Amino acid sequence: MEPPQSSELTLEMKRVLPAAPSTVFAAFSDPDKLAKWWGPEGFTAPSLEFNPRVGARYRIEMQPPEGDPFYLGGEFREVDPPARLAFTFVYEDPDPDDVETLVELSLRDLGESTEVVYAQGRFKTAARRALHRDGWTDSFDKLEQFVSRK
Repeated sequence: MEPPQSSELTLEMKRVLPAAPSTVFAAFSDPDKLAKWWGPEGFTAPSLEFNPRVGARYRIEMQPPEGDPFYLGGEFREVDPPARLAFTFVYEDPDPDDVETLVELSLRDLGESTEVVYAQGRFKTAARRALHRDGWTDSFDKLEQFVSRK
């Protein structure tokens, strides 16, 4: 039996969005825009402390459709508009299987659209990776709708 590869607990996704890289980057870096699409379907982001600068910390309040709000946060590691954004991601009061992960977003200009390459890891368990995959899939759907309205 082969040892597990570290990539097994890394989440990678690609999405092509119908907007210029500067528009997509702004949707990820402007707190007012981020609040309009961030989070899984049915979730809202009622408050954000979000000012992307290398070394700066951020905090996002998440409100699920039912139940109490919760918070996530981290630190910006790379801010290179409109091409790259990288930040750590950790829940406050995390599940025992949660660990701090690194989110990396790369944006590539395709002319009339932008390819977003997203990577996040390394997760402690496959279940936590699946939870994030589902959340980011919904978020990217909401982001696509948001940038399409421009």
